[in-house]
Amino acid sequence: MRLNARTFTAIALSILALATSVGAQTWRDSAGWPFRRSKATPTPTPTPPRAVIASTPSDQVSLPPMPVIQVPPGVVAPPNDTAHFLAGMPVPSDSPLAQFAQTAAWQEHSRTLEERFTNLIPRFQKIAAWRTAYLPESNQGIPVAFYMFSGPDFLYVDQFFPNASVYVLCGTEPIGPPPDPLHLADMSSALANLQNSMNSLLRFSFFITKDMKTDLQQPQLKGVLPIFYVLIARADKRIVDVTFGALNREGTFQENGAGKPNGMIPGVRIRYVDNRTQNAQTMFYFTTDISDGGVRPNPGFLKFCEHFAVGASLLKSSSYLLFENGFSTIRNFLLDHSSTIVQDDAGIPLAYFNRDKWNLRLFGTYTGPIETFKQHYQPQLRELYEQSNPPPLDFGFGYQWNYKISNLIVAQRF
Repeated sequence: MRLNARTFTAIALSILALATSVGAQTWRDSAGWPFRRSKATPTPTPTPPRAVIASTPSDQVSLPPMPVIQVPPGVVAPPNDTAHFLAGMPVPSDSPLAQFAQTAAWQEHSRTLEERFTNLIPRFQKIAAWRTAYLPESNQGIPVAFYMFSGPDFLYVDQFFPNASVYVLCGTEPIGPPPDPLHLADMSSALANLQNSMNSLLRFSFFITKDMKTDLQQPQLKGVLPIFYVLIARADKRIVDVTFGALNREGTFQENGAGKPNGMIPGVRIRYVDNRTQNAQTMFYFTTDISDGGVRPNPGFLKFCEHFAVGASLLKSSSYLLFENGFSTIRNFLLDHSSTIVQDDAGIPLAYFNRDKWNLRLFGTYTGPIETFKQHYQPQLRELYEQSNPPPLDFGFGYQWNYKISNLIVAQRF
């Protein structure tokens, strides 16, 4: 779910133009809400969902300097402690990270993330209510959920398919080494950059490609793994095991530690337990090119996915890549190996769904793509929206971030 800077600017202007038309709305927290708060916090003051504006240089986070704390050589914090620490959540008193959690820099980091994730609660309450009303089967166990072009966005696949046994995500963004906060040269800067790298996801539900290329190559907390740690911890999961590996041409995941063996597709496997349901779940992320030109010389990723047979798929803010001839292989894979596809209009074009095999349900409003992708306007989809009078959406989804002009399509195989 990536976006370049030009596209992001277009969306931001759209949001600003619509912000004044949105009235205040009362939100209520509910018992058992999936996002975990690190400590007891009051219900957030009701705010109009369109009050968010585009990122500016003044939005960039900075934290107080971290005092020097000596750590004995060879000491490493467990992955779950690390995830809680990076997410601004309490760590066990006997954790080697506990002393760092007493510093002013970490406490400011914690307060900021607490506020940001608390502000997400109303949005995800609405997604959960929509899911229960219109996609109740997603609340049941499913074998696998595919999220192509995801980047490090664990949030939304977990929201739409919360009880999958396995999640398979992919993107071109690097995984990075295991996060090790205990041995950072400048922990304050590293935590601030981690916050900055999640700005657009937490505000608008997608990443900006240009910013990710910079944010994920910082000298400390590099790659997508620190972001995954934060999102998994904040979704109230307990990380059990993190394993680096790579896919060979036959699609076998071979454990090998952090790194990229020649000719293989690097990946990471994160095993965790959902603290609410106690279900054991697994997420895979692979750094790979899934265009036809990337899949043809190295088919390992799709062969890995084929091992799971049929599952559910999420497509969101995918730059309309599946409209292009150069992505026909992954498009056909999704059509052949999905029983349910949840997507916005940037996913698989309407013309590729055989109506004898697929039932399509529409939600929200289709006004066409944003300006950057206007060439991918679908007259047939607009006509279908006009004929079907679909239920409205009360949450934003995809590039049309404003819920009043967002669209969502559920395709289910007969």
